[in-house]
Amino acid sequence: MDWLWCSCCRRHDNNVAMSEGRSLMVKKNDGIKESTDSSNTIEDDVKKLSNGPINVKYLLLTCLQNAGSFIPITHFFFFTTGAITLTSLQLNEIADSSSSCRKQEVIKLTEQLIAAITSGDYEAYTKFVDPSVTSFEPEALGNLIVGMDFHKFYFDHVLSKNTRPVNTSILNPTVHILSDDSACIAYVRLTQFIDKDGLPVTGQTEETRVWQKKDGKWQNVHFHRSESSNTPNK
Repeated sequence: MDWLWCSCCRRHDNNVAMSEGRSLMVKKNDGIKESTDSSNTIEDDVKKLSNGPINVKYLLLTCLQNAGSFIPITHFFFFTTGAITLTSLQLNEIADSSSSCRKQEVIKLTEQLIAAITSGDYEAYTKFVDPSVTSFEPEALGNLIVGMDFHKFYFDHVLSKNTRPVNTSILNPTVHILSDDSACIAYVRLTQFIDKDGLPVTGQTEETRVWQKKDGKWQNVHFHRSESSNTPNK
C-alpha cells in the first residue's frame, strides 16, 4: 500500500519542514479547518485521489499550531473512493466486521453442505464441493481420496435410501480466514438417528474442511473426518 504525505502549508520553523500545497490545521477546542492558501476543499482533493489507481491512501495531514509552527501529531485515513474520513480504530472495526461476516458465510456454507449429506441429495452436494476434492475419512481406511466417485457411491446406495429420521448438528464451529479466497473450518458433528431396532442413537465425528473461492463461488476442496471411538455403527 502506498503512503501519501499530505502537503502541509508553507509555513515552517527551523525544525519542521513542510512541503508545498494545502494543509489542515487543528486548534485547541476547535475542529479541523482548511487553510486559506488553496481554493480546493478536502472533498476536491479526495475526489482527485479517487481517480488514481490506488484504492486507499494513508494521509498524514493533521498539524498542531504551536508557537507559529505546525507539528504533525497524528494521522487520519482517507478512502480515495470518496470523501470519507476514518480513524485507525474505525478501520480495525471494519476489518473485524468483514472477517466476522466471512466466517459466518463459511459456517453457513458448511451447514448447507451437511444438510445435503443428511438428506442424501447428491445434486445439492455437488454445488458445494469441488470436483477434485481430496479427503481423509474412516471409510477410506487411511487412504487419500481424490474426486467425487467414492462419495457418490454412498449417496447412491446408502444415504438416498435411508428412510429413518436423521438430525445433524454442528458444534463449536471455528473458522480461520486464510485469505480473501480461502478459509478453514473445524467442528464437531453430531448425528442423531434411529437404529434398526427403533432406538435413538447419537454418533459423533470431528471434521475439518478447507474452502476456496473459485470464480466467485466457494467450494469445499478438502476435508478430514475422524470418527469418535464411541460412535455406533449405522
